[in-house]
Amino acid sequence: MKKINSQVLNTFFIILGGAMLLFEISGDEKNVYILIVGIILLMFGLYRATNHWVYTKDDHKQENESDENI
Repeated sequence: MKKINSQVLNTFFIILGGAMLLFEISGDEKNVYILIVGIILLMFGLYRATNHWVYTKDDHKQENESDENI
């Protein structure tokens, strides 16, 4: 259950940061602080998501299983 909540939170950060960036880029007046917060949220969500993917990656399990069969 914790992994699902973590991925939902990561996705929320990515979408929120991207939406903030798109909203500010599309307007005539750009608020630098909203752009900065949008970039921070986007990068934070991506960082957490990639750490989760590396932690749950199972490529190393397949290599170990094939070595044992030889």
